[in-house]
Amino acid sequence: MPFTHSDTSTTARSPYSSSRVIGMLKILRPKQWTKNLLLFAALLFSFEEIRTETILATLLGFFLFSLVAGCVYILNDFVDRERDQQHPVKKYRPIASGQVNPTHALLFGIILLILSVGTAFVVNPLFGVLCIVYFLLNVSYSFVLKHLVILDMMTIAAGFVLRAIAGGVLIRVPFTPWFLICTMLLSLFLAIGKRRNELTLLEGNTGSHRKVLDNYSITLLDQFNTIVTTATIISYSLFTFTSDRTIHLMWTIPLVIYGMFRYLYLIHMKNQGGSPDRVLFEDKPILITVILYVISVVTIFAIFE
Repeated sequence: MPFTHSDTSTTARSPYSSSRVIGMLKILRPKQWTKNLLLFAALLFSFEEIRTETILATLLGFFLFSLVAGCVYILNDFVDRERDQQHPVKKYRPIASGQVNPTHALLFGIILLILSVGTAFVVNPLFGVLCIVYFLLNVSYSFVLKHLVILDMMTIAAGFVLRAIAGGVLIRVPFTPWFLICTMLLSLFLAIGKRRNELTLLEGNTGSHRKVLDNYSITLLDQFNTIVTTATIISYSLFTFTSDRTIHLMWTIPLVIYGMFRYLYLIHMKNQGGSPDRVLFEDKPILITVILYVISVVTIFAIFE
């Protein structure tokens, strides 16, 4: 015989095991980890602190924060698995599709959360506290806050602010109020764009997807965006002049203005904005602007400080 019964069994199990491992990785949603790149913002604006140890500390913090965020996704998918099975897109998620056993996924999430938070406390106790706060904030958002009008968007923004603070804690640098205000306003800008995109795509069927969308209108969200866009540009401009860093940071203001205007163009003319991480990598002008911004900040600090 060319193979035995045991060989057949092993061959049959291998694809399933491989599929399950892939499913466990997918359930962490690594594509969403780009949001956690904000942890590097503190390092970018603390050019004199850029050393091998601070880069490694921030990189480790990035992965730990991403794993904690992944645990939130696991909990969400576990709780919403029956609802996701009825959704045209979400039904392909690992738990909803049956690729991953719900109980196994939940157990995996609990173990991963304990290991990630435990490691975070070893790296820096305050960073560990921030990881817990971030997890609890996102769980609160998933079960309560996402149903509360306006607070849902402010909670999303708070998550980005926590990322920025965590990045500073990792390399032990103080924050300027303007840095946190700019982060909060930019996060609100992205959150408003996300809600507007959802409202546009779902049109009159908003309540069946996300109940809080019944409380919004395109006009209201556009007014919010006008206020936040203006406040963000003014705040960033003041930050470049009053942050006790080189005044030459003002040369990056046009990049910030262009980036926000480009994003508004994509929201209003291309019906995008529902997924900021996708916009970052799929829209070349936005990606080029971000790259030029980072290069400009590093160059300015290197030359003038």
